[in-house]
Amino acid sequence: MKKGIHPEKYRFVVFKDMSNGTEFLSRSTASSSETTTFEGVEYPVIKLEISNTSHPFYTGKNVLVDTAGRIDKFKKRYAQKK
Repeated sequence: MKKGIHPEKYRFVVFKDMSNGTEFLSRSTASSSETTTFEGVEYPVIKLEISNTSHPFYTGKNVLVDTAGRIDKFKKRYAQKK
């Protein structure tokens, strides 16, 4: 490996999926002012909106989108006022 191309602050952090509460430990250079306890040790925590534990591609669960309701809302919003 080349020297001097990798970040200096490479450390363990806990990533927390906010949609289902799953936490996993990995290494990262991301900074965080919040901490959490993971398996008895305190680590910085990075909050994620979605991860492989909640994404439909990885879980195999399809998300149903209410297209009919969305179309009705659009038509109502942009209907010409009489």
